[in-house]
Order: sequence, then C-alpha cells, then structure tokens
Amino acid sequence: MKYDFDESVVRRGTNCVKWDESPVADVIPMWVADMDFRVAPAIQKALEQRVAHGVFGYNIVPESYYEAIISWFRRRHQWEVERSSILYTTAVVPAMSCVIKALTMPGEKVLILSPAYNCFFSSIKNNGCEVLESPLFTLHSSFKVDWADFEAKCADEKTTLFLLCNPHNPCGRVWTREELQRMYDICHRHGVTVVSDEIHCELIMPGYEFVPFGTITDDCVVMNSPSKNFNTAGLQIANIITKNPSWRRRIDRAININEVCDVNPFGIVALEAAYNESEEWLDELNQYLWGNYTVLCDFIGKNMPQLKVTRLEGTYLVWVDHSALGISTDEYFNRLLNDGHVWVSPGTMYGAQTGEGYIRINIACPRSQLMEALQRIEEVTINSQAHR
Repeated sequence: MKYDFDESVVRRGTNCVKWDESPVADVIPMWVADMDFRVAPAIQKALEQRVAHGVFGYNIVPESYYEAIISWFRRRHQWEVERSSILYTTAVVPAMSCVIKALTMPGEKVLILSPAYNCFFSSIKNNGCEVLESPLFTLHSSFKVDWADFEAKCADEKTTLFLLCNPHNPCGRVWTREELQRMYDICHRHGVTVVSDEIHCELIMPGYEFVPFGTITDDCVVMNSPSKNFNTAGLQIANIITKNPSWRRRIDRAININEVCDVNPFGIVALEAAYNESEEWLDELNQYLWGNYTVLCDFIGKNMPQLKVTRLEGTYLVWVDHSALGISTDEYFNRLLNDGHVWVSPGTMYGAQTGEGYIRINIACPRSQLMEALQRIEEVTINSQAHR
C-alpha cells in the first residue's frame, strides 16, 4: 500500500472526544465514528498552506468548492448535481435538523428504519416531531426492510417525512437500487418526503455499490459531507442537495434560523483537497477497512463464536449480536468498559428495542489496536459466560 494505515497516531491528550472523554484509564475507544488515521496527504498539505497565510477571518465559499462536489459525484457515482441544488452548512446533524424544521410541522411523524443513528431520534424530537420506527429484520447475517410495515407507517396520515441512512448506521447496509426505488415508490404513493443521510457514502466494502438517492429521483433531499470518509469531522462542513426550489428556499431559511450558515475556511479547503486529489487514498482506506473487518470476523469466529457479526457492506461500524451471552446490552457494555477497558457503543443507543442484544464496534484504526481490543473483548466475553 502507498499509504500507511498501520501507523499509530497518538490522539490521547489532544482534546480528542474519542480518546479524552473516557471514563476509565487505558481505554481503547471503539465507539464514536471517527478514524484513528491521518488524513490524506493532499488534505494535510492544503490545510498547511492555508494556515501559512496566517489570517482566518470570515470567508466566502468559492465556485471551486461547488465544482469539486459536482465533479466528484459525477465521476465517482454518475450523479449529476446542479450548482444551484447545493446548500452548505456546518455538519450533517445540523443539516438534518434544518431539513426537518423546514419540511415538517411540529406534531408530525418522521419515519426511520431502526435501529438507527442516535441523532436521528434527537433531531426529530428537537423539532417537535414524533419518531416513527419501522424495525429492520435479520436475514442471512444482514438486515432487511419489512416492506409491509414500512408501507403501513408511510400510510399513517401524520407521517410526512422519511429519514433514510444510506449506507446504514449502525447495521452496515448499502441499500441496493431496487430497495431505494421501492422506498421512493411507497413514499411517493403516500405523499412522504424522502431525506437521505449519505455521510458514509464513500466507505463501501468490496462487492457493493453505493447508489445516491439523487440518482433514483430528483424528488428528494440528500445530505452528505467528506467528514466520515476522509476523517475531517472536526473541520465542520456539509452539504444539503435538492433540486426542488421551494424546499431549498425553506431549508436555506432554516439554516439561517438555526445559525449554521457560516462555515470555516479549513472545511472548504479540506473538501476541495479530498474530492480533487484524494481518491486513491480513499480506495486504499476501503481496502484496509475490509482487511480489518476480515480480521475481526476471523477472530470472533475462532474465539467467540457466541457473537454473531453482521455482514459489513459499508461504513467502518460493525454491528455485533451478543444476545447468546444471556446478558443485557447495558451489562455487557459496562463489563467491556470497566473490566476490559474497551469502549464500544451499546446497541440500545440506536433503538431501545431494536438495538437490544447488539454492540457497535468502530474498526477504523490500526490493525494492532484492533487486535488488542479484540483480545480484551474475548477475555470479558469468556468471563461473562463463566458468571452467568
């Protein structure tokens, strides 16, 4: 490989959420969705050049920013994005909140596929709407949509918006074109607006293809960012894309009401360097992540067969079923943290019912770190079974 993803970068002591918020010492953090890899060299170089200027006042977003987005999605995903369709903001979660504020009324229902990213719940509730869950079900180590339940909940007269996660966090699904088309057909039939969170869209494992919802229909809102894919979340940049001019005006108004209309110069520079110069780095990253996933599956299969690993199609977040251990998710999480000093995400964060019996493991780290974490998890898991 041209890029060294095995390098251990010391992040503890850098005011890092992932490493410095730990409630116990000597923890290996495998929870929050950021990576322990250095950014692509082109991104680091572009940022260093911007820092050398020495002045960091208010800035405009240049045309080159929009050109980078348009070029990236055209060549990488065959999606033609129009310049006028793009609204920038600080991050995908604020973007989500703005879209919900703009396109719903308080008291309406927002449909999600659960388990779902925890901020889906908070963004919906914070805008005065009701969360409506359509539970996914497992089949052959993967998660599927219950189409009858999905349609019934779209048909609810209070349901006005469907918030999709593609690729799906935490289940790791990369939805197929056929599945996305079926989602849209059902939503369209019942007058439900589709909003697609595509923040993990470049983290795709071998054999799978990411399909932007914007290639299914123009009748949707898409949110994306380079932040997860290129490890630039702290630089605070994201985009909302929709061809619908009425929605766009309302979303733009919500962006200003929520005061997330100004972005910092480093986010702009990083996006351009990512989309214009870092495609090779991204491809190697995905190869490395697939290697980590393979190592995890092999280790768990040989040493902890009680755990069942969900098939990873996209993201670097592995969804693991621990229900055979016979202990609650909260208890298993606490044992891993306090006894094993491994900090994973408890599945109940992503749905009290649908997430019970699962943990989410972030594998975006050097392989040596992953192996140490897996060995600690094994010890806790063996002890948990011994004390049932």
